[in-house]
Amino acid sequence: MKEPIGVLVMAYGTPRSFAEIEAYYTHIRRGRRPSEGELRDLERRYRAIGGTFPLRENTERQVRALTDVLEARRPGAMVVRLGLKHAPPFIEDGVEALRAAGVRRVVGLVLAPHYSALSVGEYFARAQKAADAAGLAARFIERYGDDPALIALLRDRVVEALRAFPPASKVKVVFSAHSLPARIRAMNDPYEAELLATSRLVAAAAGVADWTFAFQSAGQTPEPWLGPDIREVLPALRAEGYGGVLVAPIGFVTEHLEICYDLDIEARAEGERLGLDVRRIRMPDDDPRFIGLLADRIEAVLGAWEA
Repeated sequence: MKEPIGVLVMAYGTPRSFAEIEAYYTHIRRGRRPSEGELRDLERRYRAIGGTFPLRENTERQVRALTDVLEARRPGAMVVRLGLKHAPPFIEDGVEALRAAGVRRVVGLVLAPHYSALSVGEYFARAQKAADAAGLAARFIERYGDDPALIALLRDRVVEALRAFPPASKVKVVFSAHSLPARIRAMNDPYEAELLATSRLVAAAAGVADWTFAFQSAGQTPEPWLGPDIREVLPALRAEGYGGVLVAPIGFVTEHLEICYDLDIEARAEGERLGLDVRRIRMPDDDPRFIGLLADRIEAVLGAWEA
């Protein structure tokens, strides 16, 4: 029997309880403890979404689904482990777990469809360093924002959500993704171009001509971040006569704080203040089409490795 191939699924990570928030936030800040005000504000946001930490459960459900699909396709051929950027099990823990499982080759992917050196690239750098230290060969799936299966899934979610608006409502579709520091533009980083490409593909597939793009969830740092922010876009849309806004957060693949608070609470509240009906599409989560495209990408890497 051939030795198994390791699959390292990477994601941002989240605390599992309020007791873990300080350590989590400190890790995000590269070891600098947040102020009491910053800590209380993050706690407030988690309490506002019900005191839950959905990214942890949702990510683990996605990993279980992917494990099941890969096992069904290639029984015993792959070992799947999770590695998180800012919470245990960390990326390095995931690599070590794969080494302990006896693999010598690892395929890595991030649960984020679009590449940036400041996001996905950082995951890969940490995974590669850990793989090198463990003596493992590693290859990575950099992007999948234009995958036909993802476009079809997002198309269906957009069409589904648009049908739920009142028939006479003038609705603008706003595609969104997590903002990053604006300095990526000077780096010729592909992030913005990839996001716009996905937006165009989904809009065309859904038959939507009336759409725009906005960023969300910018970090609280002194340097400028990519914009416009979605909350800055809403007043202009109301002034243009729109009664509804459908947010399609294509830069994310599951519900978490940036969806459940930044969109479902904050953006929706701003919409209510303006007289706008702000809604969003359902996320890919563990939809078989999404999990299937990840499995397809992994198998493509394995095919190249075995050639």
